[in-house]
Amino acid sequence: MAFKKTNAMRMLDTAGIAYDWKEYEYDESDLSGMHVAEAVGLPPGQVFKTLVVRGERCGILVCCVPVDCEVDLKALAQAAGDKRCDMLPLRELLAVTGYVRGGCSPVGMKKSYPTFIDETAVLYDRIAVSAGVRGCQMLVGPEDLARVAGATFEALTM
Repeated sequence: MAFKKTNAMRMLDTAGIAYDWKEYEYDESDLSGMHVAEAVGLPPGQVFKTLVVRGERCGILVCCVPVDCEVDLKALAQAAGDKRCDMLPLRELLAVTGYVRGGCSPVGMKKSYPTFIDETAVLYDRIAVSAGVRGCQMLVGPEDLARVAGATFEALTM
């Protein structure tokens, strides 16, 4: 591994969760999830992006959806028991999560937030999520990810 273990990886280690990782080259001008899926050689439905939103009443929420899908903000709000939610402005991402765009993991954020994973994750033995840095994805069982992230599975995509 070309870089040190990330906080997300250490949390999986501490929880006794088996995982692998895949490093990939990235370009600052293309941090898209589709690029990541291609770079790590997995179908886009198996690679999940981590998005952070702010609920009208619930505050910060985290969701993981396949990179080839868009999050349904109404469905996410409903899953969280909120009326409405909006994407967190990018300028707030680092301060809220401790992660930068393109390297945001659902595991190891500065604080624990309500987390939701799209229900399609259970179709795979392992899914890929950011390891907490650009250029590295963790491959982990969806149920294991949900357990360590305190997440629930919900229908979140359009």
